[in-house]
Amino acid sequence: MSGWQIWTIIGVLLLVAEMFAPGFWLACVAIGCFVAGLVGLTPVGLTGQVIAFAVSTLASLVGIRPFLRRHFRLEPGTGVRTNVDALLGKTGIVTERIDAGGGAGGVGARSGRVIVEGENWRGASLDGAVLEPGTRVMVVQVDGTTLMVEREPEL
Repeated sequence: MSGWQIWTIIGVLLLVAEMFAPGFWLACVAIGCFVAGLVGLTPVGLTGQVIAFAVSTLASLVGIRPFLRRHFRLEPGTGVRTNVDALLGKTGIVTERIDAGGGAGGVGARSGRVIVEGENWRGASLDGAVLEPGTRVMVVQVDGTTLMVEREPEL
């Protein structure tokens, strides 16, 4: 088996492994393997292939990895919101009157029901306003299983 074939096989295996590992580290090393494989097609010896591997791996770590992390939003603090936190900023409709109260779920706040993203949730008015059924609202905070909502601004 030729050197270029070995480099290519290692590169493919690293790309498969990248699917199970976060951060694009293995993809950068795989790029280095593919470049070394291309260099292996020329009459350059193993030393030239290893140098090509090292240089291209470093270049991809410095140049490509940051771009991929930004593109796929893998920077710290930019993760995908899941579960009930994914409802922040979503709009919904009041289905059961939300009475005025202490606001922000405080003492005296009376919750009602809202439908957001097709699901029925307990809702309370963040600013203490009375919200009648049919009112369009926006989720601004989550307090346990209660969505704190405000009347959606009209455009």
